[in-house]
Amino acid sequence: MVSRVRVWLNRTYAENVFFMDQLRRNPSDRAVEIHATHGDPDSPVLAAADTAELEPEGLSPAAYVEYALDQCRRRSVDVFVPRLHQAAIVAHRADFAAAGTALLAPPPEAVAVFEDKVIAYEAVQAIGVPVPPWWRVRTADELVAAVEAVEATGHKACFKPASGAGGVGFRVVTRAPFSLSHLTGFPSPYVPLDLVVEALRSAEEPVDWMVMPRLEQPEVSVDCLTGRDNVLRMAIGRTKNGRRRGFTLHEQWLEPARRIAEGFGLHHLSNIQFRMYDGRPVLMDVNTRPAGGLHQLALCGVNAPWAAVQLALGEDPGTIEPPFLGQDYTVVSGARPLRPVTLPQQRVEETGTLLPAVPAPADAVAVEPAAGAPLPL
Repeated sequence: MVSRVRVWLNRTYAENVFFMDQLRRNPSDRAVEIHATHGDPDSPVLAAADTAELEPEGLSPAAYVEYALDQCRRRSVDVFVPRLHQAAIVAHRADFAAAGTALLAPPPEAVAVFEDKVIAYEAVQAIGVPVPPWWRVRTADELVAAVEAVEATGHKACFKPASGAGGVGFRVVTRAPFSLSHLTGFPSPYVPLDLVVEALRSAEEPVDWMVMPRLEQPEVSVDCLTGRDNVLRMAIGRTKNGRRRGFTLHEQWLEPARRIAEGFGLHHLSNIQFRMYDGRPVLMDVNTRPAGGLHQLALCGVNAPWAAVQLALGEDPGTIEPPFLGQDYTVVSGARPLRPVTLPQQRVEETGTLLPAVPAPADAVAVEPAAGAPLPL
């Protein structure tokens, strides 16, 4: 009898409830038990997990590694998918292996390259992957000079933190003065340059931003699965153009993604994002973790989370090619149950075996499943 697989996701995105669904509905018909931890008791991943705990706050990266090792030992975790403190965790891969836990994450050298977007751009440019022009700025004067350089090429300027994920801190610079137009409708990413300059000059600490031209659509996120032998097992592009989403296997997106994933050893799941600049694809960002929209590949008949777990366990899933490309789609909000009481909450059989808590349907949180998506594979 094949034993069950115990998977842990730490402080992950709400959308990864679908990642968890796909693990349970895996094509190998293997029993999967999921442990989840989070700092927010109302995270839907806690309700979706078989067992769950609230994470302690304020831990340093080193202290968090100790916490994570304790979780893996106590919970007999087979595969750990780290998001929070990924860099510190992968640096201790041997310690997790000694605890019987495989890390579903790249090696520390690969994580380090892509923690800083400037270092990442320099590195991928060196292997021939096109990137947009960029300027690293820390002061108001540097910001103004960079914005003027971008505008001189006929493009709009934007900026974002040199490190970070999920589009946090992204803004588009405008020369229009602040007016009521900025206060009508929904909040906008556009910010007047003079207000940004004033904020920088009055700030007590310097910023660390990248300034670049605002890139054009479509945006293509290539979901990659790479083995520890640096050989790509899967590369499928998800396209985004306004509300419309779709899929692509065009080499103009897959070839540079393959070069990055294999060239930098982005083992297991990664997500490599491109946009257009002056009529050609350029790199926008590299995520050394599963993308929140990874589950959307179910529309192509692919269960990427399970293939990644297999790879982490040393069970090579082989080359994964979608049997078909799903039709264009959009995403809409849905409801997921939340746990009704403070964690930890788990049912316990008379034998002492932990069973999943039954969530109360009264409370719910909005997430984004793919519209019209079939049951995850």
